[in-house]
Order: sequence, then C-alpha cells, then structure tokens
Amino acid sequence: MKNRHFPSALLLVLATVLLSIHRSEQLHSSSYSQTLLRIKQLLNFPPILSSWNHNIDFCSTDSTSSLTVICYEGTITQLNIVGETRAHILPRNFSIDSFVSSLVRLPSLKVLTLVSLGIWGPLPSKIAQLSSLEIVNVSSNFLYGAIPQELSLLSHLQTIILDDNMFSGHLPEWMDSFSALTVLSLKNNLFNGSVPDSLSNLENMRILSLSHNHFLGSVPDLSRLTNLQVLELDDNGFGPQFPRLGNKLVTLVLRNNKFRSSIPDKVSSYYQLERLDISENTFVGPFQLELLSLPSITYLNISGNKLTGMLFENNSCNPGLEAVDLSSNRLTGSLPKCLMTNSNDRTVLYAGNCLEETNQNQNALPFCHTEAIAVGIVPEVKKHRRVSKVVLSLGIVCGTMGGVALVALLFFTVRRGNVKSKMKKNPPTKLISENAASGYSSKLLSDARYISQTMKFGTVGLPPYRAFTLEEIVAATNNFDTASFMGEGSQGKMYRGQLKDGSLVAIRSVKRTKSHSTQDFMHYTELISKYRHRHLVSVLGHCFERYLDDSSASSVFIVSEYVPNGTLRSWISDRHYRKSLTWTQRIEAAIGVAKGIQFLHTGIVPGVYANNLKITDVLLDQNFVAKISSYTLPLLSNKGKAGQGNPSSGFRSPSLKKSVKCEDKSDIYDFGVILLELILGRTVKSRNVDTLRDLLQTSIAADGEARRSIIDPAVHKACLDQSLKTMMEISVRCLVKEPAERPSAEDVLWNLQFAAQVQDAWIGDSQSSDDGSPISPLASQRMTFH
Repeated sequence: MKNRHFPSALLLVLATVLLSIHRSEQLHSSSYSQTLLRIKQLLNFPPILSSWNHNIDFCSTDSTSSLTVICYEGTITQLNIVGETRAHILPRNFSIDSFVSSLVRLPSLKVLTLVSLGIWGPLPSKIAQLSSLEIVNVSSNFLYGAIPQELSLLSHLQTIILDDNMFSGHLPEWMDSFSALTVLSLKNNLFNGSVPDSLSNLENMRILSLSHNHFLGSVPDLSRLTNLQVLELDDNGFGPQFPRLGNKLVTLVLRNNKFRSSIPDKVSSYYQLERLDISENTFVGPFQLELLSLPSITYLNISGNKLTGMLFENNSCNPGLEAVDLSSNRLTGSLPKCLMTNSNDRTVLYAGNCLEETNQNQNALPFCHTEAIAVGIVPEVKKHRRVSKVVLSLGIVCGTMGGVALVALLFFTVRRGNVKSKMKKNPPTKLISENAASGYSSKLLSDARYISQTMKFGTVGLPPYRAFTLEEIVAATNNFDTASFMGEGSQGKMYRGQLKDGSLVAIRSVKRTKSHSTQDFMHYTELISKYRHRHLVSVLGHCFERYLDDSSASSVFIVSEYVPNGTLRSWISDRHYRKSLTWTQRIEAAIGVAKGIQFLHTGIVPGVYANNLKITDVLLDQNFVAKISSYTLPLLSNKGKAGQGNPSSGFRSPSLKKSVKCEDKSDIYDFGVILLELILGRTVKSRNVDTLRDLLQTSIAADGEARRSIIDPAVHKACLDQSLKTMMEISVRCLVKEPAERPSAEDVLWNLQFAAQVQDAWIGDSQSSDDGSPISPLASQRMTFH
C-alpha cells in the first residue's frame, strides 16, 4: 500500500520544487520590473520612458539609440536612457539619493548611461555598490560637487563620461586605481587645480578629455600612455611647457591655455595625427612646415600665437587638409600654392601675419621681425663690429674652400662619366641591374601552383612591378624628410612618398649586410614580385644601390601601395572619434583577411606562413577593402639562402613543408583573435584570449539574447543571430590549442561567406518571422568545417 503512494508523493514533491523555482524566477523578474518603474517615477516620467508599464517584458524590448535594456541570464546588464537635448532640471522634490538607491537594486549592471535627464545633486557614494560597472555616462545633467572617493572601488571601470555637469574640486590622486580605464571625459565642468601625476599610470588610456574646466599648471608626463589617441585640454590654464606625449595621437587640442614654449620637433613625426589645434596660446619659435604635410592631417589651427618662420610657394601639403588657420602669428614669405588650390573644399585663414599675400589683411614686414626679437626668437646679430669682421672672414674662407670643392666635384663628375662609358662595355660583376625583377621569370611562372590571371598581367589595379631608381625614392620622400616618416619597426623605417604621377606609396628602408650575395638579391626580388593581391598591401617594386661588395652595407627600399584609411582596429575599438564599422562591413573585412591568408599559403610558391598577424596589421583602403600590411617579406630575412627561406620569420620553401606539420595554422590562430576583436568590439590582450574563447563557446550553446549581450553594442541590433553564431563558431575553432584541429584557410573562408550570405538575405528580405529571423533557406543550413 505504501509503495502505491510513493510515486504520488514523489510527483507532489517535484511539482512543489518546480513551482517554487518558477515562483522565484517570477519574483526575480518582478523585482527588476518594479525597480525600473520606480526609476521612471523618480525621473518624473520622461517621454522616453512612456512605453514602460507593468505589462512589459523589459528583457524583450527593442533597443533604440535612446533607450536600451539588455539582460543576461535574467539579470539586467545594460541600462541606457538618453533624454531630450537641453532637458530641464528635475523638480525640487527629486532625490538623487533615492534615485541611486533604486539603481543599486540592479547589481549586475555593466553599462549605465543616463544622459540629458535633468538629474541634479551630488553623486552619492553608494553608486560604488554597482561593483560590476564597466561603462558609466551621466553627461548633460546638473550633477555637482566632488567625485566621491568610493568610486575608486569600481576597479572594472573602462569608461567614465561626466561631461556637461557642474562637478567641481580637484581631480583626485587615486584616479590610477582604474587600471582598465580607456576613456576619461570630464568636459564642461568646474574642476580646478592641477592634474595629478597619477594619470600617467593609466597605460590603457585612449581618450582623455579635460576641456572647458579651470585646470592649471603643467600637464603630467603622458608619454607613457602609449595607447593615447585623443587628448583634449582646451579652455583651461595649462602651461607653460608643451606636454610630453606619445606619438600615436590622432587628435590633439590645446587651444586657449597658457602655453608659451616652442613646439617640439617630435610633433612633426605624429604620422597618425588628424586634428591639431594649439590656437590662442603664446607659442613661440619656428612654425614647423612639416605639419602641413603630415600623412593624416585634416585640421590644423595655430592661430593666435607668436610663431615665426618663412613660408614658400612650393611647400607641400597633405591633399586631405580640410581646414588650416595660420592667422595672427609672425609668419613671412608666400602662402604655399597647395593651400590656395581647391578653395571650395578647403578653408584657409592666414590674416594677421606678414605674408606677401594681400587677399587677407597682413602686417608690414618689420612688425614680424620686431615681435620675433621681442620674444627672443631671433638672436641678436649686431653686437660688436668684431663679430661682423669674424663672420666676414669666415665667409671668405668658406667661399674659397667651396670654390676648391666645386672644381674637385667637376673633375670627379667628368672622370666618373668616362668610367661609366667604359663600364657599358665591361660591366663589373658587383653591379646590380636596376631592371632586375621587373617582371616574372618563366621559371617562376611555371613553378607556381596558383597564379591568377590578374597577377600574371599585373591588373590588380596597380602598375606593373618594377625597379625604382634611387633618385625616384629620394624625390618621392622629399629626401627622406621627417614629414614623410611614418614609423619604424623590426623590418626597417617606413616613409610615405608620392611618385611623379601623383600616386601615393609606402617606402620601407632596410639596411642590408654582406650576408647575401648578388645572386641572392636577384632571386629575392623575383620572389617579392609575386606579392600582389587585392587583400595584401602589394609590393610595387624595389630599389637598391648599384654597387655591392662583400664588406659594405647597402640600403634596400621596398615600395608598396599606400593604404589611406588606417587600421581595422581603429574602426572597431576607437569609434569615439570615428564611426564604427557595421556588422556587414566586419564580415567583409574578415573575408578579405581570410582571402589574403589563403593567398599567402597557397597562391604563391614558396608559401608564406607564421606571419604573426594582428588586427593592427590589417589596413582599410578608400573603399574599406581589407589589406594585410605585415606579412613576411623574404627580402627582409637576414638568415638562410635563397630558395630556403627563414624559418624564424615564418618564410618556408616547399622542401621544408614536408618536415613541418600544420605550418599554416599559426596564421589561423591569429585570424581567430582578429575575429574575436571584430565580434567584441574591443582590444583583446593575449592573456585574455583563452577566457574570451571560452565565453564565446558558452554563448554559442546559449540562446540568441545571451550571444548579443556580449558582443559590441554598436552592432548587436544589426546582426542576424545565425550570422553572429557562425562568426563565433569560426573564431572558437581557430583558437583551439592543438594546431592540427584548427580549420584550413579554405574552410574558414567558406563559413565566412555563409555568414555573409545569411546576413545579406536577412537585410534584403522584407518579410521576417515573429522572432526576427529571416524566412530564408540559407538560415537552415548548418555550418560545417571540411
């Protein structure tokens, strides 16, 4: 009898447990709903929250640019509320303390955005109870008082935006407690005092904006902030010395401060700099003409200073310059012609100088000379008559020596001409022909496993591969002027150049030693002539000095196409100063990189492996086509013989491939990391790859909302779940620890194209199912790796 009742009792217990669990989940969800409705009430029922009511499922609402609620595993992780511009201050009965008390009932919040809601009062210290916060933006409100010290407990904070409030007091010394901080923006507040040196410890900082406050004194040494790209310090009292900075800045604004030093020469080598504004200070010394031709510069404002120097009509400018303001300085000479062209597309101001141009008001020439002497720029020349005599004597001696040197030079030139005429008949064995590798040898074409028709005929939108003369290289770089310098790496110095036909190129200068023979050079130039592909920064040609002997070094120049749109990373994780790529564009970029890797592995002989690819090595051209810029060039290898390659650099010949298994899989792993950054929308450090791979693996098995909660918020609304899931699966497979288990480049490419197809079908299909998935046969296909 007891056995008969046992199953009934067991079922009753199970039903009770399940009911309690369901009841608990309902209470949990009800609690968050009550909290959000309470927030709506405390904010005085703003129009943006008019859709919130007791019947709404907050975790299933559609996100907009003004209102977003994102949940993960039943908890709210993101709350973004953006009110109307110039919102009125909330009524007098508003309590900031009650408001924050309601917020802390959402303990899983990682992203909190409360913009233009009329919130007023001092920021309560209890906000530190939101221990998971990574991003906080409370701009355009009426918050005042000092930053509470308890905020330092939020060790996960990556972004702090307090713009357009009334915060005051000194910036606290403990700011370096935010070790992960990448964005700190305090614009338009009432902060005062000096900026603490502790800011120089925030090595992950990318954006630092302290504009429109009352800061004063010296700017801390920020040269250690190697990732800093945006620095805005305008409308303060900083000075007098120009701040010490890293060379990766994209935006530098120092306008309306108390700087009165000269501009360091280093600024002219900021090859990523797009916007420079040092106006309304008292900078002295010469104006660096190289600033006009920085490769990325689009906006330059030096007005309202005491900068001197002479301009010339033939000074060069960056064609991308959109606005230039040279007004109210001490400049002389003639306005460069490059600033007077395309007047409809470019704003150029230069009044208040001593230029010969008369279209804008200029001062008389003595004004600039007198002012320059007054600030100590031009040294006094006439001190004593004895000095003048000494200078005159030196001039006579130097003139005599110059005449002798000129005669010697003429003699040498005539003699060298005779030698050259003899050399045409009997050329020395150490002379390397400038026409080497101007095309493909028949042997290379016959040996190649795969060379496309466009490669054979050089029709990838680029001129045929050729040898450049040293004179062409010098002319293209303006004699290797500092304005042309783009950076230096392990493979030599890089310069930006412009050929006679107006095309822009990148020129890498490499010092070669005697470790290679002339025959090696000839073979290498034939090899690199094949590095031409739509998704590679293709090599256009080479140049080396004519004479080589076994005891001397020689400069070798590799000429490549110039790619103008910056790195792929800058369009993903640095969207604070530029628009982020869409999900479709990210897939297209990934496909481009995969095609580039496939070409390096199978499109040329010998294949190129272990290229140590990073997302910063992927550049985007004017049409946002992805191009791999850093791959192993055999000419840059310092070890090995021609045809053998350099194993240490990743370059291997077919003879080595048999003895090295899965040699192509290191590039596949690197590609998995690039996919990870495209999906998450942020920089991924090597020590975090395994953790993030596991996160992706977990989310693949979860539902669509779980997947969307971890991806870049900039694209989470615009990507189809099937496309996102496919991208995640590719990344996870590429990042497995065992190289043999990673997919091939062909498999990766096939699945990326599938992700692109289902995404395109979703965008192009006007009809969708109730859950937002497209009615498309592609969506039912399963991703497989061959």
